[in-house]
Amino acid sequence: CFQISCQGATSITTFAVFLCDKIAPPLHQAVYEKTALAIARDMRDKIRDFNGNRYSLEVCILRYLAEEENFENFKKYLNCPGDFLQSYIETRVETYCLDKNRRLEKFLDDSLTHYYENIQAAVFASTNIVKDRKDRNDKISLWLDAFCSALGEVLILPRRDLKGIEHQEITDIEFLNNAMTEALAPLRDNLKKEFADADMSSFERQPHTILAEQFGGCWKQCPFCGAVCTNTMPNHDGDHQLVFHRPQVLTGYRWHKTDNLVIDICSSSVASDCLFRIHDDTWIPYKKYRDAGVPYSTWNIPPDTSMQAYWKWFVCHFRTDLEKRYNGKFHGKGEIPAAWQKITKQEALDELER
Repeated sequence: CFQISCQGATSITTFAVFLCDKIAPPLHQAVYEKTALAIARDMRDKIRDFNGNRYSLEVCILRYLAEEENFENFKKYLNCPGDFLQSYIETRVETYCLDKNRRLEKFLDDSLTHYYENIQAAVFASTNIVKDRKDRNDKISLWLDAFCSALGEVLILPRRDLKGIEHQEITDIEFLNNAMTEALAPLRDNLKKEFADADMSSFERQPHTILAEQFGGCWKQCPFCGAVCTNTMPNHDGDHQLVFHRPQVLTGYRWHKTDNLVIDICSSSVASDCLFRIHDDTWIPYKKYRDAGVPYSTWNIPPDTSMQAYWKWFVCHFRTDLEKRYNGKFHGKGEIPAAWQKITKQEALDELER
């Protein structure tokens, strides 16, 4: 419980400082929460990768991977596309906020200004409500009611936390107004000092998490090629499906009893007379892939022979890495067609953009 022993101007100043100490933690939290949302919104507006839906973000990620030409990154992406998308967004957010422009500081300053002006407005409004009330002795209690109520829209400052100071004998409400303005200034300056060293670890809820939530959806991967279901709902009704399947070598498929890697895509396999094996000894015709049970039965894979140039380029470019990784060879039934080897990276990327 807080009691002010001294009177007059000193007691009003002490009251104002005490109240600002109470405002500091919720203000700090609100500034960072508002900033996280502002950063996510700004990047969604201004950065091409985040302008569209998850499919267009996927295209940006594939472009980035091709430009980097780093097989380790491709491996991470192919193994855990959801995790890769998260870390891709996180890196982009970090670069955006902490580059030489130090945008983060500007975002924090803007949020602080917004709240600071609201607190100032609440101080003025409360003072105006209470200053001419001749009928009440408990002016401070009244002032605090009005202050918490005016602030309630923007900042959570529980009125019950201020019980200890509501019985103060403060009659000069105008002076309180000035004392509050003075006490708020160091609160603002201390926060501004902190912003100069702020980094992404200062956030409780990260901007990249907010951004990533906007690219949610289903993350189930095709059991044959590993491509991700394109449905935008996480627990959607109906089958999983894809626009384009990929060569099955991307999940390590080899032709039975050979070291030949499989370059066919699932959507052309379901039109063929080939079989695939589940468990150790059960063979299922691709045409009846649903008979293999879950997860195969939860996918809709219509026959289609079209394959993106991107994955043809990828298989040619990382041929040696893929052979090493899956302990197989691109020969025999897995011979890479000569036409694939003519595809340039630029052609692959141009087709993706279309």
